[in-house]
Amino acid sequence: MPPLPKRKISKGRRDRRRSHLAMTATSLTACPNCHKMRLPHHVCPHCGHYGGEEIFTVEQKKSKTQ
Repeated sequence: MPPLPKRKISKGRRDRRRSHLAMTATSLTACPNCHKMRLPHHVCPHCGHYGGEEIFTVEQKKSKTQ
């Protein structure tokens, strides 16, 4: 038989233990080139710039015309 707790853990103590497990929203910064939101310290997925330099070229999506 496994060991069992001697006392009930109160809701306050349980919640204080879990207080650091809360989810946080990702912080976004505006791209200085295209002014769209991107992750900090990452290449902009919209224009391909990082640190004032173009890292890669972004291809335009082809529209489906019928």
